[in-house]
Amino acid sequence: MKAVYRKSLAAVSLGLLLWGQGGPLAHASLEDDKASYEQQAEEKRQQSDQLAIEIESISEQKRLLDEQADAAIAEHRARKAELDDTLARIRENGARLLEVRADYDRKSEQLGKRVRDIYINGQISYLDVLFGAKDFGDLMTRMDLLKRVIKQDFDLVQKVIEEKSEIERTQLSLEKDREKQDEQEKRARLARQDMEDKVAKRQLIIDRLKNDKATIDAQYDEFMAASKHIEEMLRQSSYASATPAMVSGGSGAMIWPIAGPITSEFGWRVHPISGTQKFHSGLDIGGDYGMPIAAAQSGTVEYAGWISGYGNTVILNHGGGITTLYGHNESLAVGVGQTVSQGETIAYCGSTGNSTGPHCHFEVRQGGEPVSPYSYL
Repeated sequence: MKAVYRKSLAAVSLGLLLWGQGGPLAHASLEDDKASYEQQAEEKRQQSDQLAIEIESISEQKRLLDEQADAAIAEHRARKAELDDTLARIRENGARLLEVRADYDRKSEQLGKRVRDIYINGQISYLDVLFGAKDFGDLMTRMDLLKRVIKQDFDLVQKVIEEKSEIERTQLSLEKDREKQDEQEKRARLARQDMEDKVAKRQLIIDRLKNDKATIDAQYDEFMAASKHIEEMLRQSSYASATPAMVSGGSGAMIWPIAGPITSEFGWRVHPISGTQKFHSGLDIGGDYGMPIAAAQSGTVEYAGWISGYGNTVILNHGGGITTLYGHNESLAVGVGQTVSQGETIAYCGSTGNSTGPHCHFEVRQGGEPVSPYSYL
């Protein structure tokens, strides 16, 4: 596109050369070139608008996906909390399992000794204990002792069986907890990963569309730059054939909105903030905060409010397709629909919007197109 712009400049230069030699024919060629660049610029603008719609649509889809991703993340966190609880229970059950197993080993050893004693001595050992009694009281005492021994043996066996059952139940519970843990971890991980992948894919599409739009916007700017440059050349060529009186001053129909130095002229300039070559659609007139801004000509307030870039702005309609704009104001003194006289205060100087210091950005537009304010001052 830089080559396009360079070609346009070459065409303009050639046109001006032909103007000096061929007059109207060269002027018509410049007009054709201007129309061509403006048509190409319009095509780029339409492409840019379409991409903006697509970006908005994809951005909305991504917003919904972001909400779903947030929900998936919250679900994952909830499942993670459950997993942490499960792991804690597994650790507790594992510790309990070790204790029960140790107790089971001790009881098994005791029961084994009792069984070996019975096997070695036989059941006759109980009769020997009873027959060895010296009298009836001794017999009853020995019978009570035998009952206690027999009950202890029975309780020991029952205890070992219960502890063995507890170990088996604990093992089964651990297995179920482990299975639940695996299922929860997999479900939460896959859900979160799926949503994050979708969000990432949508973001890639948005980034690509934004890059495409930036490229097309740059092409649009270059086509418009070529058109504006041709327009300026046409204006200069018209001035070249005009009388000196027409060039030396404006119509005098308007007054200066504020008294101050010109800090930025109308036309092409290096933008003070972006640092890029931009068309400046008005005059920047230096001032101080709070200085009154006067209506350049009598008219009706068409707009009074904030405009992106211009900050606090007033637009006056003077009739006949002529409007004036006053930007970057600190505050406004008029409202929409209000009729103002020439010289009446309509705002106060400031530095709102895209501004590097207090000043009045003053525009004159004819049929909506910015024209040089010098033609009216």
